Formats: sequence, structure tokens, C-alpha cells
Amino acid sequence: MFTSVLMIEKALTSADVEFVTTLHGDEQVAFHVLLQPRGDQADRLLRAIDDVALGELDEAAREGETPEGDEAKGFGARALEVSLQALHAAGSGAVGRLVEDHPLDALKSLVDEVNADEVIVLTDPHYVEEFFHRDWASRARHKVGVPVLKLFSHSKT
Repeated sequence: MFTSVLMIEKALTSADVEFVTTLHGDEQVAFHVLLQPRGDQADRLLRAIDDVALGELDEAAREGETPEGDEAKGFGARALEVSLQALHAAGSGAVGRLVEDHPLDALKSLVDEVNADEVIVLTDPHYVEEFFHRDWASRARHKVGVPVLKLFSHSKT
């Protein structure tokens, strides 16, 4: 059984589920999902800049509507549950948890705990963070000790 830690920031789409569940062909994969809800004050500006870079000015103007704090945790818990159900429906084993602080520390701990074979970081593009190699995947490559694959989510919802 191949063990993947899947790090996400929102609910998986059906295209995302199909993509991650078929990466290893017919090999059975067990997913351990970490979801850190978007919405802390520090990343609002970066999200807006990413939206502008993608030409999505309406999205940039709505960044202030992104849930934060306890509200973000509620959205995150629902997104995690939807993602786990979708992975199960696709025939994969999956468990998950929310990450509230220090996502890379939580990632490293989980990789060690489950003896993961790989990490898959599945997010929307974050151009500013990626340019400076401060995105999750770039930072995880120096921390977790297993291969890290960075994929972009198939939808902006």
C-alpha cells in the first residue's frame, strides 16, 4: 500500500480526486489529508495579488469576504469532510485533520507518523509565494524527507 499525505486548502473537486487517485495507476493508495483553511490576515494581500496576476479582478476585490478565524475552521471542517467522502467514493482509503497553526510542522509530523511515501500539495496558484519559494511545496521539500509533488487545483471555488 502506497501512503500519500495530501495537503490542501479547500475541498477537492471531482477532477482533483480523479487526478490524485490515478497518479499511481492501479496501486492502492492510502491518503492522509491535511487541510489548512485559508483566511488568516497575513495572506489576504497575497491572495489578492495572485487574483490580480490571474486577471481575476473581481476575485481580488472579494478577498475580504474570505472567512477567517473560527468561521474559517467551520468552512475547513466541511471542506475536509467533503474531500474525505470523495476520496472514499473513488475507492481510496482516506483520513484527515485540520491544521490550525504551523502547517509545515504538522506536515512533517504526519509524514513521520504514517511513514509516508510522498507528499502531494494541491492548491490554487500562489504566484508571489512561489516566486520567492515560500509556498508549501517549496518549503516542504526541505523539511519532510520524502518526494513532494506540487499540483494545482482544478477550480477556483
